[in-house]
Amino acid sequence: MQATMAGTTGTAEDGPDERHMARAIAAAQAARLHASPNPWVGAVLVTGAATYQAATAPPGGPHAEVTALRLAADAGDTTSGSTLYTTLEPCAHFGRTPPCVDAIVAAGVRRVVVGVVDPDPVVVGRGVEALRAAGVDVAVGIRAGEVERQLAPYLKHRRTGRPWVVLKLAATMDGRTAAPDGSSRWITGEAARRDAHALRASSDAVLVGAGTVRADDPELTVRHAATSVGVRQPLRVVLGRAPQGAKVHPALELSGDLCDVLDHIGGLGVVQLLVEGGARVARDLHAAGLVDRYVLYLAPALFGGDDGRPLFDGTGAGTVADVWRGRVVSVEQLGDDLRIELAPARGEAEGEVA
Repeated sequence: MQATMAGTTGTAEDGPDERHMARAIAAAQAARLHASPNPWVGAVLVTGAATYQAATAPPGGPHAEVTALRLAADAGDTTSGSTLYTTLEPCAHFGRTPPCVDAIVAAGVRRVVVGVVDPDPVVVGRGVEALRAAGVDVAVGIRAGEVERQLAPYLKHRRTGRPWVVLKLAATMDGRTAAPDGSSRWITGEAARRDAHALRASSDAVLVGAGTVRADDPELTVRHAATSVGVRQPLRVVLGRAPQGAKVHPALELSGDLCDVLDHIGGLGVVQLLVEGGARVARDLHAAGLVDRYVLYLAPALFGGDDGRPLFDGTGAGTVADVWRGRVVSVEQLGDDLRIELAPARGEAEGEVA
């Protein structure tokens, strides 16, 4: 959260609405690790003298819009006649906090610019309607595509009740995850492992199969200092039964149809689910079309044969025509390794994470 003198980000071709919304989108990133299951929202308030930007506080704390208004009040600035930019529709209901709409109207805000409408059933257009009924000018859809991408996990959860499923995979360049004897520790380097912990930190739950627990005894916690300070640990979920004394405990143990499993996890308020293995779980989720994003870490190493363990365990495509084809979202070098993010073909999944 910060107050700044009037200024904008964006390109020269952007108008003021686009530039201020770009700042709100940037502010929202600050809330990514602590806002869930609430949406990570950014807001920018423009008064006659200054701009004030804020992000959603942890659950129970103020929303971005209210914080921006408070920053202006604390600075002794007037909010009457101001313009408020917010990445997501302001709420008009009582939850853990009072309605943002009431605070906006009481502050005398003249105009509100919204990125996207909130699909949560208790919101879904009611915030916009309430603002307009109070005489506030409201514009919706500014940089909507960027906001949809940034809030993709939250939007999917509110629209479907299921979490955004991220499948994390790590392998050598020839697609192997372990040697024939099962040894596989530290295929990738330190930079890739730090990034994987950041991925855990942004997830509400981490899921593995019971076989992975028996083979590797993972903790599934966020441990790197750069990502673990002040970050709540994700819920640990095991498909099947974890042995007593396993490091993953305490963990939620589930079994049955994968769709039912995702429904159950989503019902617990899990917005993003990170799946870390094993190869059978990865294959089953992939084959069922339940993965929203694939994050693949590739090490510059080769097992050099066909007896190493593969990324997926089970029957795959029987012919080239049936091969799954998605799209590359990003490619990044992390130390000596590559991080490749894949998404299903457009139309198969909602949005993409910024």
